[in-house]
Amino acid sequence: MLYVRDIQKLADFYVKHFGFIESPRELDDLIEITCPNGGSTLLFHQASKGRKIGQSCIKLIFDVENIEAFKMKCLKDGLKFGVTHKGPGYEFSNARDPAKNPIQISRRAFKDE
Repeated sequence: MLYVRDIQKLADFYVKHFGFIESPRELDDLIEITCPNGGSTLLFHQASKGRKIGQSCIKLIFDVENIEAFKMKCLKDGLKFGVTHKGPGYEFSNARDPAKNPIQISRRAFKDE
């Protein structure tokens, strides 16, 4: 669960860039999105005014097969990732979502291919 100021904006971000599907809403202050292939579920909850935003100890990491192709697709849709870091068995790039949470795309799951 991520506590954010604008739950719809964040849900729309993950639907647009990572292919999540928004579930029907049961509560006004909570949105659930799910991965279409049975992966993760994310919950976005309305943050209270006193909660500090973007300073949590989380990073959401998404496995992508082709880092540069995914970065180019996202850039066309308004999401800019940073430099691609490469090393033995890994390749990744970082960005932040609209609520300032750190996100990463990684090739780690495809390292043996």
